[in-house]
Amino acid sequence: MSMGLNLDEGGGSGNSYSAMSEINVTPLVDIMLVLLIIFMVAAPLMTQGVEVNLPKAATGALASNSEPLVVTVSRDGTPYIEQNRLSISALKDKITLIRKANPNVPVYVRGDKKAEYGAVMKVMAHLQQAGIEKIGLVTESPDK
Repeated sequence: MSMGLNLDEGGGSGNSYSAMSEINVTPLVDIMLVLLIIFMVAAPLMTQGVEVNLPKAATGALASNSEPLVVTVSRDGTPYIEQNRLSISALKDKITLIRKANPNVPVYVRGDKKAEYGAVMKVMAHLQQAGIEKIGLVTESPDK
């Protein structure tokens, strides 16, 4: 008795190998589940800008087709674009440049609820002077 592979090059019915015509989806499902977990963990970490305590208001979500520009006013009245601290005069120049690059960019103002009303209004006035006509105010939804 000899043991070995049958290397027939025909349609022999011995131990010849043939192509499998079915797709194994188990590895695909495993990869998709890993990606889902990664995105679920990473999404809360992708918040923009400086940490501020937003006021609560019962409003609907704003619909936007493009990435908005977020201007944050901290508790002490300092304006930030994303995480970059700016002086009030540099804010107008920076917004003017951004508006020239993208004239229809939506602008949202995140003001800390303990910031002075005048500081937030000053930032909004500089945004208007830079040519921004529509400004959205960001709030948190009230607790239920």
